[in-house]
Amino acid sequence: MELAVLLPFLCFLLIIAVDFARIFYFSLTVTNCARNGAAYGSQSPTYAMDTSGITTAATMDAGNLNSTLMTVSSKTDSATPPTYVDVTVSYPFTTITSFPGITSRTTLTRTVRMLVVPLLPNFTAPAP
Repeated sequence: MELAVLLPFLCFLLIIAVDFARIFYFSLTVTNCARNGAAYGSQSPTYAMDTSGITTAATMDAGNLNSTLMTVSSKTDSATPPTYVDVTVSYPFTTITSFPGITSRTTLTRTVRMLVVPLLPNFTAPAP
């Protein structure tokens, strides 16, 4: 009798726990994608302006996410020479089930900023 009364509540808690674990996993993956894109763009000012390369680097770590739904955008502080690159990754998340009062759709968005390595001038080593 007690199990019959508590079973719907326990099932509800299980589904909420699974959805919480899923959104935590997806948010970590989106954060890693943004970090990978920013790491690619921070290599040099040339890489910081390469938006298609940043997008490719960001989506390489998508894992179980549908990379076609993921949006990647990047920007720098100036055209020449940029001192940092911002990479923003967004992904639409949908819960397993929809309950009244609980939103079933949300967008996970993460932005990562990294400093761009400046180009070094030509340097010749002194003769020994």
